[in-house]
Amino acid sequence: MKKMKRKVIVLIIALCVCSSTFAQLSIEACYEKAESNYPLIKQHGLIEKSGYYNLSNIGKGYLPQIQFFAKATYQSEVTKIPIQMPGLEGLSKDQYGATLEINQSIWDGGSRKAQQKNVRTQTEVNRMNLNVTVYAVRERVNQLYFGILLHNEMLNQNTLYQEELKRNFTQISAYMQNGIANQADLDAVEVEQIKAIQSRTELSYSRKAYIEMLAVLIAEKIDENTQLIKPDINQPCSPDNQRLELSLYEAQFRDLDARKQEVYAGLRPQFNLFVTGGYSRPGLNMLENKFSAYCMGGISLIWNFGGLYTRKNKLNNIEVNRSMIESQRETFLFNSRLDITQNSNEIQKIREVLNSDNHIIRIRSSVKRSAETKVANGTLSVLELMKEVNAEQQAIQDRIVHEIELMQAIYNLKYITNN
Repeated sequence: MKKMKRKVIVLIIALCVCSSTFAQLSIEACYEKAESNYPLIKQHGLIEKSGYYNLSNIGKGYLPQIQFFAKATYQSEVTKIPIQMPGLEGLSKDQYGATLEINQSIWDGGSRKAQQKNVRTQTEVNRMNLNVTVYAVRERVNQLYFGILLHNEMLNQNTLYQEELKRNFTQISAYMQNGIANQADLDAVEVEQIKAIQSRTELSYSRKAYIEMLAVLIAEKIDENTQLIKPDINQPCSPDNQRLELSLYEAQFRDLDARKQEVYAGLRPQFNLFVTGGYSRPGLNMLENKFSAYCMGGISLIWNFGGLYTRKNKLNNIEVNRSMIESQRETFLFNSRLDITQNSNEIQKIREVLNSDNHIIRIRSSVKRSAETKVANGTLSVLELMKEVNAEQQAIQDRIVHEIELMQAIYNLKYITNN
């Protein structure tokens, strides 16, 4: 039984090790993690709460509005009746009163409805503006992700290059014993080995920096065993522009329409029901100089014509803002078309360069093998051989760089078009 438990524990540990060893991470997953980890993403909830509170406050305008008013006054003169009548007292110069008034809106000219629509459109604008800002983090992900892929490929090639130099070192050592090569030839190979080690050190530290920055960006630990998935270089690239900025401009246009409706609503009359109760001296009967309670009710009309003075300027200002947004939209589309054209041509150029890279590598490998044969026959120096080895290495590195550049160009186009 104990042996069985021990086997189960070992199996679980082995599975954990294997899962961590073969952990994979795609660029799309990095996009999602980076956007969810971006500090500004927290503002989404704040924007929604702010919009909710503003809508709630406007909605409370439909509730009865209650006002309490109290006053105590002293006046130098009071109204007098030049007739002496029994029981008729003169008014006091000190007067007191307290009133409670309740107003219930019947129709506000559509003002509150327009205000609510304006709050909704402004909330949408803030939401879309935040989405545009957060979307920009993808460009940073592209730089780090493909930077890591490039370093990975360069390190792999560096390993192969060092193995080849080691093989050359062994061969040159054998040639020295046969009198074909000398110590200078061996030193030349050793110098290339040292340079290869230096290059690996530089690549390793640079790759480490890229990995640490990407880990911070996506808030996830990335270790040496994490495998970044290489995107397919043959995937289609759509030039259709689906950027979030276009949705932002449309939201801004809708917000201007809502503001225009609010201006028109402010020009309409408002009807209210009201009830007023009070306790004062004098009361409604101005001929009685004593405290008395009273009440009144009715319907009121409020029509503020002051909005007519500023109506034209407000509408003109809205149209000016509309023209500014339209200008920004046209500028964005113009720059996007330029970027799309540039990146589309860049992708096509790199594809053609990659095709010739394979041919160059084949030729360089053939020349190197021929040089190795000549060195073995004593008709070519080791320095000449190293030149051919380095030329082949450079051709391979060029192809690696071009392949990663193609991947990055494809995803740059995806970023520009949001496809």
